[in-house]
Amino acid sequence: MSDVPMAVEASGRLADFLSRHPKLAVLTGAGVSTESGIPDYRDASGAWKCAPPMQHQQFMSSHAARQRYWARALVGFRTLHRARPGIAHTALAQLEVEGLVAGVITQNVDGLHQKAGSRRVIDLHGRAEQVRCMACGALRMRHDLHAELAECNPHWLDRKSAARPDGDADLEGDFSDFQVPGCRRCGQGVWKPDVVFFGDRVPGDRVARARAMIDEASALLVVGSSLMVYSGYRFVRQAAGANKPIACLNLGHTRADALYALKVEAPVGKTLDTVVATLTGAGQAAG
Repeated sequence: MSDVPMAVEASGRLADFLSRHPKLAVLTGAGVSTESGIPDYRDASGAWKCAPPMQHQQFMSSHAARQRYWARALVGFRTLHRARPGIAHTALAQLEVEGLVAGVITQNVDGLHQKAGSRRVIDLHGRAEQVRCMACGALRMRHDLHAELAECNPHWLDRKSAARPDGDADLEGDFSDFQVPGCRRCGQGVWKPDVVFFGDRVPGDRVARARAMIDEASALLVVGSSLMVYSGYRFVRQAAGANKPIACLNLGHTRADALYALKVEAPVGKTLDTVVATLTGAGQAAG
């Protein structure tokens, strides 16, 4: 079966779910942004496609780890910076306009939901476009830090490598000569992307806002996430514990497969676009 008929058939089931449960909450993962050219971490079975990402403690405790991280980011962040919203982002924004989606909790750090027009978005893991000094808390736009990194390391600018998720690059080698500037405001802090690294905790106020969104919603829709990370999976457990209907649109296995009232395995963008067309008479051509 080709992608288009599959999306049309799947969209009918999803459209019926949304029509029966308006004002639902949506939990999104990397599968929403792959159509925007941003790779994801896991395959259809939920296993790692590549080496696991940087751990928080490793980044904070090792200058060598920070050299490696920022060198790879200087090369790889171009993909994330240039990414534009895909059909899935646009469809979810339109469903919010129509009053069918109450809000989005996203595990992604790319900001594409907001760029597509979604207004009520909780960035569970933060936003990659900012960096924060881990000593004094100063915030800085990431492109500004990257300009300083480029000035300090001009010989790295012609490096090319395949992009990895979250603005990383699949680049190995000797990073010992890579210069990483510190915070000029306090003179001692290290710059870290204002995102939750693996091994770190999601801020409590963010979790509380996401839990409140689940409480207020009529149902939950999971889109493009394997839910292998607990930070997202907890909200599916919360919805299940409150006996709220849960649907999932994802290509492949997820950690919560046993909890869904509806599981649809079909292309995310085409399927959501057809849902919009079915429920509102709008949407882009799904072909």
